[in-house]
Amino acid sequence: MADGVLTNGMGDKPDGILHKPKEERPVVLKFGGTSVGKFAPEIAQICLLLKAARDASKPPSQEYKTIISKLEEEHLGAARCIKSSEIVQKLQADITAEFQALNQVLDTVVKSQSVDPQSEDRVISVGEKLSSRILAALLEDRGIPSEYVDLSDIIQPPVPDRLGQQFYQDLSHTFSQRLSSCHDRIPVITGFFGRIPNGLVNTLGRGYSDLCAALVAVGLQATELQVWKEVDGVFTADPRKVPTARLLPSLTSHEAGELTFYGSEVIHNLTLQQCVPRIPIRIKNVLRPHSAGTVIQPDDKSSASAAEPPWQVMSNRPKRPTAVTVKEQITVVNVHSNRKVDSPFFLAQICTILSNHSLAVDLFEKNECHVSLAVHNNKISYRTPDTKDNAGKEKSKYYQIQDQDLKSAVRELEEYGVVDVVFERAILSLIGTGMRRNVGIAGRLFTSLGSNNINVGMISQGASEISIACVIEEREALRALNVVHSELFTYLD
Repeated sequence: MADGVLTNGMGDKPDGILHKPKEERPVVLKFGGTSVGKFAPEIAQICLLLKAARDASKPPSQEYKTIISKLEEEHLGAARCIKSSEIVQKLQADITAEFQALNQVLDTVVKSQSVDPQSEDRVISVGEKLSSRILAALLEDRGIPSEYVDLSDIIQPPVPDRLGQQFYQDLSHTFSQRLSSCHDRIPVITGFFGRIPNGLVNTLGRGYSDLCAALVAVGLQATELQVWKEVDGVFTADPRKVPTARLLPSLTSHEAGELTFYGSEVIHNLTLQQCVPRIPIRIKNVLRPHSAGTVIQPDDKSSASAAEPPWQVMSNRPKRPTAVTVKEQITVVNVHSNRKVDSPFFLAQICTILSNHSLAVDLFEKNECHVSLAVHNNKISYRTPDTKDNAGKEKSKYYQIQDQDLKSAVRELEEYGVVDVVFERAILSLIGTGMRRNVGIAGRLFTSLGSNNINVGMISQGASEISIACVIEEREALRALNVVHSELFTYLD
């Protein structure tokens, strides 16, 4: 089932919602495709919809009509799980209408012979609309008053080219006004919330549905935003990679932000930005609904215990970090200059080049004549023509940069010095509130890596009070993650 949002209670007027006492405010629940046990079918459905759109852009092919017809039959069949014949008839009529609208979009694609971002958005959003309609009908069938809410046309032009905080604030208020009309019915909301110039998916990525839930929660001043996933919450490390990883009952918004930045799939960063001032975010497992999950505390609640990681406040054990994570597919770009890098002009030019090519730097390190940049890049390939040379020694890999932005940036950086690029690296990050006051934590981190023959490249701590990060070889990432977790979490005395 596609991404969607539920709220567990509504008021009569927007003004009433904005000033309700805490006990009367709703809880917003966000469910995604993984949460309802249809991960593989959902991905397949999205792929089929996109395939239909691509097929429609290449006449005289008519395969897209067969794809759409098959998907419609599947959804009409799914509607039969509802017992009430009246609700089934209405739902099936709504499903048919959605597919008629989809066919109109694809007919337009056929005429233009291209798929623009807006058309792609409209195609992808069909799955969310159908899923939300089925869920709303199912709730009604179970005697729970509910209402399907489609937000796909809620954004009215003109839309700014750059979506700033004012845009999101206005949008959250618009959401609260729209949802106030639901009164005591439970709104079942599509995660897709409107058309913007460059396309919602292109602009925000697949995390737009998390952002939609956050904006709804902010607009309604919800007591909590619950994001339901297929995991119990946030762990001290990725439990798929570290068997001894433990569930965290809570963490601060700053820790969650660092974990997200350094590769953990905690929560969409924009979602965090909207909620952290006031609203806690709880991550729960749809397969274990009675589990408390992990709470990301808002700023006003997390500041009181800022000196300690949240799971240590009532413990006499030695201080531990909150979590350790690894971000793979890192490329390190080294610029060796014949001028001092302290020159404001030199550093400004480096930053301008990176900005012009839309490159985000994860770590930055410099000395008198040298600058190192760690960039996340998943478009690098390598090839080894022969595994061994004539002497029987293995040949070194030949790397090729496929990302045109990175390739162009390296070419421009060569005007300022000798540039070498190091591939297949990863960033290991140790995260926890109060890290700077945790004496000896950096020493224990690097001692554990060194004693296990894991070489460390770039090191960064000054940019953040709650994290220590370093670059290691990507092939050592899994081993390093387990080594650090064992030394600093499992066996720390």
